[in-house]
Amino acid sequence: MQPIQFRRPVGRPKGRAVDPEALARVRALLGDAPRRRDLLIEHLHRIQDHDGHLSAAMLAALAAELKMAQAEVYEVATFYHHFDVVREGGQAPAACTVRVCDSLSCVLSGAEALVARLQALCGSDVRVQRVPCVGRCADAPVAVVGQRPVTHADADEVLAVVARGDYAAPVPPAPDDAAARAAGAYAQLRALVEGRIDAAHVLAELDAAGLRGLGGAGFPTGRKWRIVAQQPGPRLMVVNADEGEPGTFKDRHYLERDPHRFLEGMLIGAHVTGCDACYLYLRDEYAGLRVLLERALAALRADPPCALPELHLRRGAGAYVCGEESALIESLEGGRGTPRLRPPYVAERGLFGRPTLVNNVETLYWVPEILARGGAWYAAHGRRGRTGLRSFSVSGRVRAPGVKLAPAGITLRELVDEFCGGMADGHALKAFLPGGASGGILPAALADVPLDFDTLQAHGALIGSAAVIVLSQHDSVRDAAINLMDFFRHESCGQCTPCRVGTAKAADLLRAPRWDAPLLGELARAMTDASICGLGQAAPNPVTTVLRYFPDEVV
Repeated sequence: MQPIQFRRPVGRPKGRAVDPEALARVRALLGDAPRRRDLLIEHLHRIQDHDGHLSAAMLAALAAELKMAQAEVYEVATFYHHFDVVREGGQAPAACTVRVCDSLSCVLSGAEALVARLQALCGSDVRVQRVPCVGRCADAPVAVVGQRPVTHADADEVLAVVARGDYAAPVPPAPDDAAARAAGAYAQLRALVEGRIDAAHVLAELDAAGLRGLGGAGFPTGRKWRIVAQQPGPRLMVVNADEGEPGTFKDRHYLERDPHRFLEGMLIGAHVTGCDACYLYLRDEYAGLRVLLERALAALRADPPCALPELHLRRGAGAYVCGEESALIESLEGGRGTPRLRPPYVAERGLFGRPTLVNNVETLYWVPEILARGGAWYAAHGRRGRTGLRSFSVSGRVRAPGVKLAPAGITLRELVDEFCGGMADGHALKAFLPGGASGGILPAALADVPLDFDTLQAHGALIGSAAVIVLSQHDSVRDAAINLMDFFRHESCGQCTPCRVGTAKAADLLRAPRWDAPLLGELARAMTDASICGLGQAAPNPVTTVLRYFPDEVV
């Protein structure tokens, strides 16, 4: 009888053999960091920061070190846009990468011409990439050389940065920690911990203020905190600092200016809801801000105002879908950022299966101020019967773009005229996006509608994260819708068919000389009704609003 021939020797593990040299390098790079699965993305960043890419050998070695399947490590590494995975025999990327934002605000300011010129001028040692929004829309167009943003960029300036080899992200000025304490930082937290106010008082003030989640969903903050506090412990807190909605940059604005105020709000939320640990998930595009937060956290640990929960700063890897809370939690656990089916909701079973409080940065930023001044103070701001304040990230055809703190219920026309210096010279208002890519495109005729929660739905739009992009008579709403749908196609996680196929099909249909309105309407309904998360559900909004308000331009 012929002996049975095996394709691999019996007893040898399946898959790629681990290179001892690569394994030694992985161990050296990881140092004494814990070898846990939830730290997979952090470890991938360590390797790529050092090597400039992720080779097949290093991925196999990392899998062995973490005792994970190589396929699991590979699928995570290839899911996120910021990881450069080089397959066996592949060529490592150029030593320098220039990323040019091609989201709508930057395109309005000349990003397409900038990409074309850089591609023509850069040699083989520089890679030029188109990337989605990098969170600096007020300074469009923006290029990022390595990790260094170049704002109001032109090709000559970008090439000068490349020539200098100055690729590190500038770190915002560090806050004066002693001055911050003297000015009242952590005073409300200490009052809570020392019993001068209690959790019931905090929740009552949040209710009186009418504070709602300012990351997009608008869920009442006090109610969310109560729901989590009522769940059986142990509980965890997650802060969503992964603002990836095109046109949004308000969280970066607040974190750069007063990180301790935000940290105090986070710790108050953790104390009120009984959370044992806080996980801050920061988008990878904010490299300089990450250093600032590391320093602020170090100062907080060195001189804590009270007993602190575990504090973890985690780094995203370039995936817009991780702005969705359950996708973010999947990423924190070391997996691909794919949204979960609900129920159960994350307040019941979130990070590591525990009840989890999820808030965005700006929501927490307001908590200490509300407690210091009273909920009635916050609620007193507003117009047309609305209450509170809104932070608008404004970009596009206005004289003075930026983060604008304005009364809730303000209209687009008032926002532009009173806070942005009016329209840019030579531009007249034609259309605007009230809530970034997901919010739809509204005509100038609706510029007197209040920009607030629950006011725009009747017009087919959403306030979302209050990312306002202003268009003029020189801009095409058709081209804007194509740009936004291309973004959604690029950012779809691919988990559900309505979003994965729907965004791709819609992007193709929008390039037809005349839009097929019935077919696009049917596709939009399918995506809205059947997509798992808000990405696919909101992706049709730019298309449906253009069909509704600008039919002469597309059909």
